[in-house]
Amino acid sequence: MRTMIVVLNALLFVGLLVPSALAQPATGPRAADTASPEAIVAALYDVISGPAGQARDWDRFRGLFAPGARLLPAGPRKDGSAPVALSPDDYVTRTSDAFVKSGFFEREVSRKVDGFGTIMHVFSTYESKRAAADEKPFARGINSIQLMQHGGRWWIVTVMWDQERPDNPIPAKYLEGRRP
Repeated sequence: MRTMIVVLNALLFVGLLVPSALAQPATGPRAADTASPEAIVAALYDVISGPAGQARDWDRFRGLFAPGARLLPAGPRKDGSAPVALSPDDYVTRTSDAFVKSGFFEREVSRKVDGFGTIMHVFSTYESKRAAADEKPFARGINSIQLMQHGGRWWIVTVMWDQERPDNPIPAKYLEGRRP
């Protein structure tokens, strides 16, 4: 019985030393990336953007997301199936090779924000290009980004997006206050 108590106390002590699931990872985002809602959204766009041949900093990307976070391409699928939610790792697997092969730059052109307490919703209108200097984007759309503040930093909980299509133009209110 005494041995069991010693073991339980040791486990409790070790449990107190282990950081929580929402602790800042040892590698991952820069401290400045998660200091504010503006910074984490900017880091999200920055980490996925880059020229052909350039690997992305996927550890930085993963570190922006809360445990259990999801990314969801919400637009209609060609086969009519329902969209599938991706983990940050699923997203990396799905996009990494294509981004390096073809280049990919996504930039925010407008933003609408609403929040309460430790939660925030960002409607972030974006443009996607294959090269930074391209004059015309190959795609535009809206990222719906849900954020939470916890443990002295901001976390991405969900990113859901839909692209502009002829039957789905971006409403003017989501292009107001365009960023340079």
